[in-house]
Amino acid sequence: MNANRKPISRKPAGRRFMTFLMLAATSTGAHAFDPLRVERDISATAGGAIVPVCAFSGAPSRPLRLAEAVERTLCNNPRTRAAWAVVKAQAAGVGAARAAYLPTISANWQGVRESSVIDIENHPALSEDINAFTRTAGVSLNWLLYDFGGREAVLRNANALLEAARATQDATLQSFFAQAAKDYYATQTAIGELNAAQDVEAMTRQSMAAAQARADKGVAPVTDALQAQTQHEQAVFSLTKAESDAQTALGTLAADMNLTPDVPLEVPAVTDEARVDHNFNETVAEMIRAVQAAHPSVRAAQAQYDAALAKVSQTRAQGLPSISLVAKYSRNNQPQSLGLGLATYSSTGHDAYIGVQVSIPLFEGFGRKYQIDQAKAQAERQEDAVEDAQRQVALDVWSSYQSLTGATRNAQNSANLLDIAQRSWDAAKHRYDAGVGNILELLNTQAALANARQRRIQALADWDNARVDMAAKLGTLGRLDVSP
Repeated sequence: MNANRKPISRKPAGRRFMTFLMLAATSTGAHAFDPLRVERDISATAGGAIVPVCAFSGAPSRPLRLAEAVERTLCNNPRTRAAWAVVKAQAAGVGAARAAYLPTISANWQGVRESSVIDIENHPALSEDINAFTRTAGVSLNWLLYDFGGREAVLRNANALLEAARATQDATLQSFFAQAAKDYYATQTAIGELNAAQDVEAMTRQSMAAAQARADKGVAPVTDALQAQTQHEQAVFSLTKAESDAQTALGTLAADMNLTPDVPLEVPAVTDEARVDHNFNETVAEMIRAVQAAHPSVRAAQAQYDAALAKVSQTRAQGLPSISLVAKYSRNNQPQSLGLGLATYSSTGHDAYIGVQVSIPLFEGFGRKYQIDQAKAQAERQEDAVEDAQRQVALDVWSSYQSLTGATRNAQNSANLLDIAQRSWDAAKHRYDAGVGNILELLNTQAALANARQRRIQALADWDNARVDMAAKLGTLGRLDVSP
Protein backbone atom coordinates (compact mmCIF):
# COMPACT_ATOMS: atom_id res chain seq x y z
CA MET A 1 0.00 0.00 0.00
CA ASN A 2 1.05 3.62 -0.51
CA ALA A 3 1.89 4.98 2.90
CA ASN A 4 1.53 8.56 1.68
CA ARG A 5 -2.04 8.17 0.55
CA LYS A 6 -4.37 10.41 2.52
CA PRO A 7 -7.40 8.92 4.20
CA ILE A 8 -10.73 9.57 2.50
CA SER A 9 -12.78 12.23 4.27
CA ARG A 10 -16.30 11.09 4.90
CA LYS A 11 -18.74 13.86 5.72
CA PRO A 12 -22.04 13.20 7.38
CA ALA A 13 -24.99 13.02 4.97
CA GLY A 14 -26.41 16.31 6.24
CA ARG A 15 -23.14 18.14 5.67
CA ARG A 16 -22.75 16.64 2.19
CA PHE A 17 -26.24 17.82 1.26
CA MET A 18 -25.56 21.35 2.53
CA THR A 19 -22.25 21.40 0.62
CA PHE A 20 -24.11 20.41 -2.56
CA LEU A 21 -26.60 23.25 -2.09
CA MET A 22 -23.81 25.78 -1.48
CA LEU A 23 -21.90 24.67 -4.59
CA ALA A 24 -25.07 24.78 -6.68
CA ALA A 25 -25.87 28.24 -5.38
CA THR A 26 -22.41 29.60 -6.23
CA SER A 27 -22.03 27.95 -9.66
CA THR A 28 -25.03 29.42 -11.43
CA GLY A 29 -23.56 32.79 -12.36
CA ALA A 30 -26.31 35.36 -12.63
CA HIS A 31 -28.85 33.13 -10.92
CA ALA A 32 -28.41 33.24 -7.15
CA PHE A 33 -29.83 29.85 -6.22
CA ASP A 34 -30.46 27.10 -8.74
CA PRO A 35 -29.79 23.73 -7.09
CA LEU A 36 -31.33 21.69 -9.93
CA ARG A 37 -29.34 23.57 -12.63
CA VAL A 38 -32.25 24.54 -14.86
CA GLU A 39 -31.39 28.23 -15.34
CA ARG A 40 -27.87 27.87 -16.72
CA ASP A 41 -28.89 28.36 -20.36
CA ILE A 42 -31.19 31.33 -19.80
CA SER A 43 -29.84 34.42 -21.53
CA ALA A 44 -28.49 37.18 -19.31
CA THR A 45 -30.59 39.83 -21.09
CA ALA A 46 -33.84 40.12 -22.98
CA GLY A 47 -31.71 40.42 -26.13
CA GLY A 48 -30.68 36.77 -25.93
CA ALA A 49 -27.58 35.63 -27.77
CA ILE A 50 -27.81 38.61 -30.14
CA VAL A 51 -27.24 41.10 -27.30
CA PRO A 52 -25.55 39.25 -24.41
CA VAL A 53 -24.82 42.55 -22.63
CA CYS A 54 -27.12 45.55 -22.85
CA ALA A 55 -24.48 48.30 -22.98
CA PHE A 56 -26.57 51.30 -24.00
CA SER A 57 -28.38 53.32 -21.35
CA GLY A 58 -29.51 56.89 -20.88
CA ALA A 59 -30.19 59.16 -23.84
CA PRO A 60 -29.59 57.78 -27.37
CA SER A 61 -26.32 58.65 -29.06
CA ARG A 62 -26.18 61.50 -31.56
CA PRO A 63 -26.23 60.43 -34.29
CA LEU A 64 -28.12 57.23 -33.54
CA ARG A 65 -26.60 54.23 -35.32
CA LEU A 66 -28.48 51.14 -36.44
CA ALA A 67 -26.62 48.84 -34.02
CA GLU A 68 -27.68 50.95 -31.04
CA ALA A 69 -31.28 51.19 -32.23
CA VAL A 70 -31.47 47.40 -32.60
CA GLU A 71 -29.81 46.73 -29.24
CA ARG A 72 -32.06 49.15 -27.38
CA THR A 73 -35.11 47.56 -29.02
CA LEU A 74 -34.12 43.99 -28.16
CA CYS A 75 -33.17 44.89 -24.58
CA ASN A 76 -35.98 47.29 -23.71
CA ASN A 77 -39.03 46.49 -25.80
CA PRO A 78 -41.80 45.06 -23.54
CA ARG A 79 -42.52 42.18 -25.92
CA THR A 80 -38.91 40.97 -26.02
CA ARG A 81 -38.78 41.19 -22.22
CA ALA A 82 -42.05 39.25 -22.03
CA ALA A 83 -40.60 36.47 -24.22
CA TRP A 84 -37.56 36.37 -21.92
CA ALA A 85 -39.81 36.10 -18.87
CA VAL A 86 -41.66 33.15 -20.46
CA VAL A 87 -38.33 31.32 -20.84
CA LYS A 88 -37.52 31.90 -17.18
CA ALA A 89 -40.96 30.69 -16.16
CA GLN A 90 -40.65 27.51 -18.24
CA ALA A 91 -37.17 26.87 -16.83
CA ALA A 92 -38.71 27.03 -13.37
CA GLY A 93 -41.29 24.51 -14.60
CA VAL A 94 -38.46 22.14 -15.54
CA GLY A 95 -37.05 22.59 -12.05
CA ALA A 96 -40.41 21.69 -10.54
CA ALA A 97 -40.57 18.58 -12.74
CA ARG A 98 -37.07 17.52 -11.68
CA ALA A 99 -37.96 18.12 -8.04
CA ALA A 100 -40.63 15.41 -8.29
CA TYR A 101 -37.82 12.83 -8.31
CA LEU A 102 -36.68 13.96 -4.86
CA PRO A 103 -38.33 13.13 -1.51
CA THR A 104 -40.49 15.64 0.29
CA ILE A 105 -39.71 16.17 3.96
CA SER A 106 -41.90 18.15 6.32
CA ALA A 107 -41.56 19.00 9.98
CA ASN A 108 -44.11 20.21 12.48
CA TRP A 109 -44.00 21.48 16.02
CA GLN A 110 -46.91 22.24 18.28
CA GLY A 111 -46.94 23.78 21.75
CA VAL A 112 -50.15 23.81 23.82
CA ARG A 113 -50.75 25.28 27.23
CA GLU A 114 -53.35 22.99 28.80
CA SER A 115 -55.44 23.97 31.79
CA SER A 116 -58.12 21.50 32.82
CA VAL A 117 -60.14 21.51 36.06
CA ILE A 118 -62.67 18.80 36.98
CA ASP A 119 -64.46 19.29 40.34
CA ILE A 120 -66.65 16.31 41.31
CA GLU A 121 -68.98 17.27 44.10
CA ASN A 122 -68.67 15.17 47.28
CA HIS A 123 -65.85 13.14 45.66
CA PRO A 124 -62.71 15.23 45.94
CA ALA A 125 -60.54 12.21 45.28
CA LEU A 126 -61.98 12.03 41.81
CA SER A 127 -61.48 15.74 41.08
CA GLU A 128 -58.74 16.80 38.72
CA ASP A 129 -56.68 19.95 38.23
CA ILE A 130 -54.22 19.89 35.31
CA ASN A 131 -51.99 22.76 34.26
CA ALA A 132 -49.34 21.71 31.75
CA PHE A 133 -47.47 22.80 28.65
CA THR A 134 -47.53 20.05 26.04
CA ARG A 135 -45.11 19.92 23.11
CA THR A 136 -45.34 17.73 20.03
CA ALA A 137 -42.70 17.59 17.29
CA GLY A 138 -42.43 15.36 14.24
CA VAL A 139 -40.80 14.78 10.87
CA SER A 140 -42.40 12.98 7.95
CA LEU A 141 -41.00 11.83 4.61
CA ASN A 142 -42.74 10.88 1.36
CA TRP A 143 -40.74 9.68 -1.63
CA LEU A 144 -42.47 8.58 -4.81
CA LEU A 145 -40.49 5.59 -6.06
CA TYR A 146 -42.38 4.49 -9.15
CA ASP A 147 -45.39 5.79 -11.04
CA PHE A 148 -45.30 4.04 -14.45
CA GLY A 149 -43.63 6.97 -16.23
CA GLY A 150 -45.76 9.80 -14.90
CA ARG A 151 -42.88 11.93 -13.62
CA GLU A 152 -40.85 11.21 -16.74
CA ALA A 153 -43.71 12.42 -18.93
CA VAL A 154 -44.06 15.58 -16.83
CA LEU A 155 -40.34 16.26 -17.20
CA ARG A 156 -40.45 15.65 -20.97
CA ASN A 157 -43.41 18.00 -21.20
CA ALA A 158 -41.59 20.69 -19.20
CA ASN A 159 -38.40 20.33 -21.25
CA ALA A 160 -40.37 20.58 -24.49
CA LEU A 161 -42.21 23.67 -23.28
CA LEU A 162 -38.88 25.22 -22.29
CA GLU A 163 -37.50 24.51 -25.75
CA ALA A 164 -40.64 26.02 -27.26
CA ALA A 165 -40.22 29.13 -25.11
CA ARG A 166 -36.60 29.49 -26.17
CA ALA A 167 -37.48 29.07 -29.84
CA THR A 168 -40.31 31.58 -29.44
CA GLN A 169 -37.89 34.01 -27.84
CA ASP A 170 -35.53 33.55 -30.80
CA ALA A 171 -38.39 34.15 -33.22
CA THR A 172 -39.46 37.24 -31.27
CA LEU A 173 -35.93 38.63 -31.32
CA GLN A 174 -35.65 37.99 -35.06
CA SER A 175 -38.96 39.74 -35.61
CA PHE A 176 -38.13 42.81 -33.51
CA PHE A 177 -34.59 42.95 -34.88
CA ALA A 178 -36.11 43.19 -38.36
CA GLN A 179 -38.77 45.65 -37.18
CA ALA A 180 -36.23 47.96 -35.56
CA ALA A 181 -34.01 47.82 -38.64
CA LYS A 182 -36.93 48.51 -40.96
CA ASP A 183 -38.10 51.44 -38.85
CA TYR A 184 -34.53 52.76 -38.73
CA TYR A 185 -34.28 52.55 -42.51
CA ALA A 186 -37.74 54.10 -42.82
CA THR A 187 -36.52 56.98 -40.68
CA GLN A 188 -33.42 57.35 -42.83
CA THR A 189 -35.67 57.33 -45.89
CA ALA A 190 -37.96 59.97 -44.43
CA ILE A 191 -35.02 62.20 -43.53
CA GLY A 192 -33.49 61.62 -46.96
CA GLU A 193 -36.77 62.55 -48.60
CA LEU A 194 -36.93 65.63 -46.38
CA ASN A 195 -33.46 66.66 -47.52
CA ALA A 196 -34.45 65.99 -51.12
CA ALA A 197 -37.65 68.01 -50.67
CA GLN A 198 -35.58 70.89 -49.31
CA ASP A 199 -33.27 70.69 -52.32
CA VAL A 200 -36.24 70.61 -54.70
CA GLU A 201 -37.80 73.59 -52.95
CA ALA A 202 -34.54 75.53 -53.32
CA MET A 203 -34.22 74.47 -56.97
CA THR A 204 -37.78 75.50 -57.84
CA ARG A 205 -37.29 78.79 -56.00
CA GLN A 206 -34.28 79.54 -58.19
CA SER A 207 -36.23 78.62 -61.31
CA MET A 208 -39.13 80.80 -60.17
CA ALA A 209 -36.78 83.74 -59.62
CA ALA A 210 -35.13 83.24 -63.02
CA ALA A 211 -38.49 83.02 -64.81
CA GLN A 212 -39.77 86.10 -63.00
CA ALA A 213 -36.64 88.05 -63.94
CA ARG A 214 -37.05 87.13 -67.60
CA ALA A 215 -40.73 88.06 -67.50
CA ASP A 216 -39.89 91.43 -65.91
CA LYS A 217 -37.41 92.12 -68.72
CA GLY A 218 -40.03 91.22 -71.31
CA VAL A 219 -37.98 88.42 -72.83
CA ALA A 220 -40.42 85.74 -71.57
CA PRO A 221 -44.18 85.69 -71.15
CA VAL A 222 -45.71 86.08 -67.71
CA THR A 223 -47.07 82.52 -68.02
CA ASP A 224 -43.49 81.24 -67.63
CA ALA A 225 -43.25 82.97 -64.26
CA LEU A 226 -46.65 81.65 -63.19
CA GLN A 227 -45.78 78.06 -64.16
CA ALA A 228 -42.50 78.27 -62.25
CA GLN A 229 -44.34 79.73 -59.26
CA THR A 230 -46.88 76.87 -59.41
CA GLN A 231 -44.14 74.24 -59.35
CA HIS A 232 -42.47 76.00 -56.41
CA GLU A 233 -45.71 75.95 -54.43
CA GLN A 234 -46.02 72.23 -55.14
CA ALA A 235 -42.48 71.80 -53.83
CA VAL A 236 -43.40 73.69 -50.66
CA PHE A 237 -46.41 71.40 -50.21
CA SER A 238 -44.19 68.31 -50.60
CA LEU A 239 -41.65 69.76 -48.17
CA THR A 240 -44.32 70.22 -45.50
CA LYS A 241 -45.47 66.63 -45.88
CA ALA A 242 -41.87 65.37 -45.77
CA GLU A 243 -41.30 67.21 -42.48
CA SER A 244 -44.40 65.54 -40.99
CA ASP A 245 -43.40 62.10 -42.28
CA ALA A 246 -39.90 62.46 -40.80
CA GLN A 247 -41.26 63.29 -37.35
CA THR A 248 -43.66 60.34 -37.52
CA ALA A 249 -40.82 57.98 -38.45
CA LEU A 250 -38.65 59.30 -35.61
CA GLY A 251 -41.47 58.73 -33.11
CA THR A 252 -42.02 55.17 -34.35
CA LEU A 253 -38.32 54.36 -33.98
CA ALA A 254 -38.30 55.80 -30.46
CA ALA A 255 -41.31 53.66 -29.52
CA ASP A 256 -39.47 50.52 -30.75
CA MET A 257 -36.74 51.31 -28.21
CA ASN A 258 -39.36 51.79 -25.48
CA LEU A 259 -38.75 55.54 -25.42
CA THR A 260 -41.41 58.21 -25.59
CA PRO A 261 -42.08 59.36 -29.17
CA ASP A 262 -41.01 62.93 -28.37
CA VAL A 263 -37.44 61.94 -27.41
CA PRO A 264 -35.11 63.85 -29.76
CA LEU A 265 -33.29 61.50 -32.13
CA GLU A 266 -30.64 62.26 -34.71
CA VAL A 267 -30.61 59.70 -37.53
CA PRO A 268 -28.41 60.12 -40.61
CA ALA A 269 -30.12 60.18 -43.98
CA VAL A 270 -29.82 57.49 -46.64
CA THR A 271 -26.60 57.84 -48.62
CA ASP A 272 -25.25 56.35 -51.86
CA GLU A 273 -22.26 54.89 -50.00
CA ALA A 274 -23.95 51.55 -49.32
CA ARG A 275 -22.73 48.61 -51.40
CA VAL A 276 -25.86 47.16 -52.96
CA ASP A 277 -25.38 43.51 -53.82
CA HIS A 278 -26.29 40.08 -52.56
CA ASN A 279 -24.70 36.69 -52.97
CA PHE A 280 -26.10 33.39 -51.75
CA ASN A 281 -24.13 30.18 -51.64
CA GLU A 282 -27.38 28.24 -51.70
CA THR A 283 -30.27 28.14 -54.11
CA VAL A 284 -33.64 29.36 -52.94
CA ALA A 285 -34.87 25.74 -52.82
CA GLU A 286 -32.02 24.81 -50.49
CA MET A 287 -32.76 27.80 -48.28
CA ILE A 288 -36.41 26.77 -48.08
CA ARG A 289 -35.51 23.25 -47.01
CA ALA A 290 -33.09 24.56 -44.40
CA VAL A 291 -35.53 27.07 -42.95
CA GLN A 292 -38.29 24.47 -42.72
CA ALA A 293 -36.05 22.47 -40.40
CA ALA A 294 -34.30 25.16 -38.35
CA HIS A 295 -36.34 28.38 -38.25
CA PRO A 296 -37.22 29.42 -34.67
CA SER A 297 -40.96 29.41 -35.39
CA VAL A 298 -40.74 25.83 -36.71
CA ARG A 299 -38.65 24.75 -33.72
CA ALA A 300 -41.20 26.32 -31.40
CA ALA A 301 -44.08 24.48 -33.11
CA GLN A 302 -42.15 21.19 -33.03
CA ALA A 303 -41.39 21.62 -29.33
CA GLN A 304 -45.05 22.34 -28.63
CA TYR A 305 -45.91 19.11 -30.45
CA ASP A 306 -43.38 17.17 -28.35
CA ALA A 307 -44.89 18.69 -25.22
CA ALA A 308 -48.36 17.64 -26.34
CA LEU A 309 -47.19 14.05 -26.87
CA ALA A 310 -45.64 14.04 -23.40
CA LYS A 311 -48.93 15.36 -22.03
CA VAL A 312 -50.69 12.29 -23.45
CA SER A 313 -48.25 9.99 -21.60
CA GLN A 314 -48.59 12.07 -18.45
CA THR A 315 -52.39 11.92 -18.50
CA ARG A 316 -52.33 8.17 -19.05
CA ALA A 317 -49.79 7.59 -16.26
CA GLN A 318 -51.86 9.56 -13.77
CA GLY A 319 -54.47 6.81 -13.92
CA LEU A 320 -51.96 4.05 -13.09
CA PRO A 321 -50.72 2.83 -9.68
CA SER A 322 -47.89 4.54 -7.82
CA ILE A 323 -45.45 3.30 -5.19
CA SER A 324 -44.07 5.59 -2.50
CA LEU A 325 -41.74 5.31 0.47
CA VAL A 326 -43.33 6.86 3.57
CA ALA A 327 -41.75 7.48 6.95
CA LYS A 328 -42.54 9.48 10.08
CA TYR A 329 -41.03 10.18 13.48
CA SER A 330 -42.66 12.23 16.23
CA ARG A 331 -42.21 12.77 19.95
CA ASN A 332 -44.24 14.51 22.67
CA ASN A 333 -44.36 15.19 26.39
CA GLN A 334 -48.05 14.48 26.93
CA PRO A 335 -48.62 13.96 30.74
CA GLN A 336 -50.06 10.60 31.75
CA SER A 337 -52.37 9.44 34.55
CA LEU A 338 -53.30 6.00 35.81
CA GLY A 339 -56.97 6.88 35.90
CA LEU A 340 -59.64 9.40 36.71
CA GLY A 341 -58.89 11.30 39.87
CA LEU A 342 -55.31 10.09 40.07
CA ALA A 343 -52.31 12.34 39.79
CA THR A 344 -50.73 13.05 36.38
CA TYR A 345 -47.06 12.53 35.77
CA SER A 346 -44.69 14.08 33.29
CA SER A 347 -43.76 11.75 30.47
CA THR A 348 -42.26 11.61 27.01
CA GLY A 349 -43.20 9.44 24.10
CA HIS A 350 -42.27 8.92 20.49
CA ASP A 351 -43.84 7.37 17.44
CA ALA A 352 -42.04 6.17 14.31
CA TYR A 353 -42.85 4.20 11.20
CA ILE A 354 -41.40 3.48 7.78
CA GLY A 355 -43.07 1.62 4.97
CA VAL A 356 -44.17 1.38 1.37
CA GLN A 357 -47.45 2.85 0.17
CA VAL A 358 -49.16 1.60 -2.99
CA SER A 359 -51.91 3.76 -4.48
CA ILE A 360 -54.15 2.15 -7.09
CA PRO A 361 -56.86 4.23 -8.82
CA LEU A 362 -59.79 1.87 -9.30
CA PHE A 363 -62.54 3.92 -10.88
CA GLU A 364 -62.63 7.57 -11.97
CA GLY A 365 -65.96 7.68 -13.70
CA PHE A 366 -64.40 7.21 -17.17
CA GLY A 367 -62.93 10.72 -16.84
CA ARG A 368 -59.40 9.52 -17.47
CA LYS A 369 -60.40 8.07 -20.84
CA TYR A 370 -61.74 11.40 -22.06
CA GLN A 371 -58.77 13.31 -20.66
CA ILE A 372 -56.49 11.08 -22.72
CA ASP A 373 -58.65 11.63 -25.82
CA GLN A 374 -58.47 15.38 -25.23
CA ALA A 375 -54.66 15.27 -24.91
CA LYS A 376 -54.41 13.24 -28.14
CA ALA A 377 -56.58 15.75 -30.01
CA GLN A 378 -54.40 18.61 -28.78
CA ALA A 379 -51.31 16.71 -29.98
CA GLU A 380 -52.93 16.35 -33.42
CA ARG A 381 -53.59 20.09 -33.47
CA GLN A 382 -49.94 20.80 -32.64
CA GLU A 383 -48.82 18.41 -35.39
CA ASP A 384 -50.85 20.46 -37.87
CA ALA A 385 -49.29 23.62 -36.42
CA VAL A 386 -45.83 22.27 -37.28
CA GLU A 387 -46.86 21.74 -40.91
CA ASP A 388 -48.42 25.20 -41.03
CA ALA A 389 -45.24 26.79 -39.63
CA GLN A 390 -43.15 24.99 -42.26
CA ARG A 391 -45.49 26.14 -45.01
CA GLN A 392 -45.40 29.74 -43.78
CA VAL A 393 -41.61 30.00 -43.45
CA ALA A 394 -41.17 28.51 -46.92
CA LEU A 395 -43.50 31.13 -48.40
CA ASP A 396 -41.77 33.90 -46.40
CA VAL A 397 -38.33 32.90 -47.68
CA TRP A 398 -39.58 32.70 -51.27
CA SER A 399 -41.26 36.13 -51.07
CA SER A 400 -38.26 37.75 -49.36
CA TYR A 401 -35.86 36.29 -51.89
CA GLN A 402 -37.87 37.71 -54.77
CA SER A 403 -38.17 41.09 -53.03
CA LEU A 404 -34.41 41.24 -52.41
CA THR A 405 -33.64 40.28 -56.00
CA GLY A 406 -35.93 43.00 -57.33
CA ALA A 407 -34.66 45.59 -54.83
CA THR A 408 -31.06 44.90 -55.83
CA ARG A 409 -31.84 45.47 -59.49
CA ASN A 410 -33.89 48.58 -58.83
CA ALA A 411 -31.12 50.08 -56.70
CA GLN A 412 -28.88 50.05 -59.77
CA ASN A 413 -31.73 51.23 -62.01
CA SER A 414 -32.40 54.18 -59.69
CA ALA A 415 -28.72 55.18 -59.84
CA ASN A 416 -28.86 55.22 -63.64
CA LEU A 417 -32.14 57.16 -63.59
CA LEU A 418 -30.75 59.79 -61.21
CA ASP A 419 -27.62 60.27 -63.32
CA ILE A 420 -29.62 60.81 -66.51
CA ALA A 421 -32.12 63.14 -64.78
CA GLN A 422 -29.32 65.23 -63.29
CA ARG A 423 -27.60 65.64 -66.67
CA SER A 424 -30.94 66.53 -68.32
CA TRP A 425 -31.64 69.17 -65.69
CA ASP A 426 -28.16 70.66 -65.99
CA ALA A 427 -28.54 70.89 -69.78
CA ALA A 428 -32.04 72.40 -69.62
CA LYS A 429 -30.98 74.97 -67.01
CA HIS A 430 -27.98 75.95 -69.12
CA ARG A 431 -30.19 76.33 -72.17
CA TYR A 432 -32.77 78.37 -70.26
CA ASP A 433 -30.14 80.65 -68.74
CA ALA A 434 -28.69 81.15 -72.23
CA GLY A 435 -32.10 82.13 -73.53
CA VAL A 436 -32.43 79.25 -75.99
CA GLY A 437 -34.58 76.96 -73.84
CA ASN A 438 -38.20 77.30 -72.80
CA ILE A 439 -39.83 77.10 -69.38
CA LEU A 440 -41.62 73.82 -70.09
CA GLU A 441 -38.34 72.08 -70.84
CA LEU A 442 -36.85 73.44 -67.62
CA LEU A 443 -39.84 72.52 -65.47
CA ASN A 444 -40.15 69.04 -66.95
CA THR A 445 -36.49 68.18 -66.33
CA GLN A 446 -36.77 69.75 -62.89
CA ALA A 447 -39.74 67.51 -62.00
CA ALA A 448 -37.96 64.47 -63.45
CA LEU A 449 -34.88 65.19 -61.32
CA ALA A 450 -36.96 65.54 -58.16
CA ASN A 451 -38.72 62.26 -58.93
CA ALA A 452 -35.40 60.51 -59.64
CA ARG A 453 -33.97 61.65 -56.30
CA GLN A 454 -36.97 60.33 -54.44
CA ARG A 455 -36.81 57.02 -56.30
CA ARG A 456 -33.11 56.67 -55.52
CA ILE A 457 -33.72 57.21 -51.81
CA GLN A 458 -36.64 54.78 -51.79
CA ALA A 459 -34.69 52.16 -53.77
CA LEU A 460 -31.81 52.21 -51.27
CA ALA A 461 -34.26 51.94 -48.38
CA ASP A 462 -36.11 49.10 -50.11
CA TRP A 463 -32.85 47.21 -50.56
CA ASP A 464 -31.90 47.65 -46.90
CA ASN A 465 -35.36 46.48 -45.84
CA ALA A 466 -35.29 43.50 -48.19
CA ARG A 467 -31.82 42.46 -46.98
CA VAL A 468 -32.84 42.53 -43.30
CA ASP A 469 -36.20 40.91 -44.02
CA MET A 470 -34.48 38.06 -45.88
CA ALA A 471 -32.15 37.41 -42.94
CA ALA A 472 -35.10 37.51 -40.54
CA LYS A 473 -37.07 35.05 -42.63
CA LEU A 474 -34.05 32.74 -42.63
CA GLY A 475 -33.83 33.16 -38.84
CA THR A 476 -30.17 34.18 -39.05
CA LEU A 477 -30.18 37.85 -37.99
CA GLY A 478 -27.28 38.74 -35.72
CA ARG A 479 -24.99 41.58 -34.74
CA LEU A 480 -23.07 41.27 -38.04
CA ASP A 481 -26.22 42.33 -39.91
CA VAL A 482 -26.02 45.88 -38.56
CA SER A 483 -23.43 48.54 -39.06
CA PRO A 484 -21.06 49.18 -36.14
